[in-house]
Amino acid sequence: MSKRLRNILVPIIAILLGIIVGTIIMVASGYDAVAAYTALWNGAFGNIYYTGEVVRQVTPYILAGLAVAFAFRVGLFNIGVEGQFMVGWLASVWVGLAFHLPKFIHLPLAILASIIAGALWAFIPGLLKARFRIHEVIVTIMMNYVALYVTNYIIQHVITNNADRTPSIPDSASLRSPWLASITDFSRLHWGIVLAIICCFIMWFLLEKTTRGFELRAVGFNQHAAHYAGMSVNKNIILSMVISGAFAGLAGAMEGLGTFGYVATKAAFTGVGFNGIAVALLGANTALGVFFAALLFGALEVGALNMPLAAGVPNELVDIIIALIVFFVASSYLIRWFIERISKKGVK
Repeated sequence: MSKRLRNILVPIIAILLGIIVGTIIMVASGYDAVAAYTALWNGAFGNIYYTGEVVRQVTPYILAGLAVAFAFRVGLFNIGVEGQFMVGWLASVWVGLAFHLPKFIHLPLAILASIIAGALWAFIPGLLKARFRIHEVIVTIMMNYVALYVTNYIIQHVITNNADRTPSIPDSASLRSPWLASITDFSRLHWGIVLAIICCFIMWFLLEKTTRGFELRAVGFNQHAAHYAGMSVNKNIILSMVISGAFAGLAGAMEGLGTFGYVATKAAFTGVGFNGIAVALLGANTALGVFFAALLFGALEVGALNMPLAAGVPNELVDIIIALIVFFVASSYLIRWFIERISKKGVK
């Protein structure tokens, strides 16, 4: 069996195992699994409004997944996507409120602000990793909390006067589309999905078709060999974290300029950045894989909202299924071993 086919089979088998075990838990808890999955499907694709909401939910998941996957490909674990996501969200809304410009200037400027904010937030752990070999996981976890409280402070004491949320951004800085809303029965679908798809192509092209991408992947495979070959390991570590943070910051703009149109204080993390880790793992850290993994997670998240109403099943069971899928993806060695055993028996 080819390596490419094996890489495709592993996440598919992980998804199936997660659903099977989740179904067993559901039945053991006394719930009707058929009714639950029917409600889940109808809640995600039962009508055009739900489908629009799925695509809307998928958009930040794609970008958060790309952020995590890009760092993984260079041998780094950017667990700070959540913090980069929040500062990108704040920066995009701040620029949206601070300027009054024509849309063809205002909207790109707000999007650019989110990219720069996320990139700068990721630059700090990248620099510390490159110069002092401080592990990026420790720094990025700490910076998630810094981002949470700093953004709350700025919202309450800089942008507003002790308010819990900012005013809504003007249309000149908005990603919302009356046309997309009208064709999806007035869902919150916006133009951000186009940017997310473009970013998938950018990541694929950068890593697979450019010299810089080859250097980044080489550093991820073996830093010592890359250094021996004359590549700047430190420079590539910083660059990879900056690009990863840029994707995460842009994910924040999808919420600030698209879904909500404002930024509010938060008592806890949004979860988008952490879901990005699961999306990247399921997508095998590839651009195409991240796209389909985000589609699955978005459908599960939106469809789960219909389960308590239509089937009397707690939507937390979907979180269990997602956790199981991630568990089986993380245990991919066992799945690969099983596939190889089956392949050898087939050859004999």
